[in-house]
Amino acid sequence: MQFTTEVNWQLNDFIAMGVLLFVVGSAAVLLWQTLKPAHRLPSVLVLIVLFIYIWAELAVGLLLDLGS
Repeated sequence: MQFTTEVNWQLNDFIAMGVLLFVVGSAAVLLWQTLKPAHRLPSVLVLIVLFIYIWAELAVGLLLDLGS
C-alpha cells in the first residue's frame, strides 16, 4: 500500500488481524495463569502455532483458501 500497488489491504483486514491478536493474546494470558506449570509452555506453543497457521491461511490460503 505504501511502497507498492500489489498490496491492497482493506479496513476489514486490519480489523481481522486486530481481533486475532487480541484473542490469541488473551488466550495465552488465560492459559498461562490457569494451567499447571508443566502444561503452560506446551499449551502456549500450540496456541502460537495455531495463530501462525490462521495468519498464513488468511494471508495466502494454504489449505482452505480463506484469504482470497
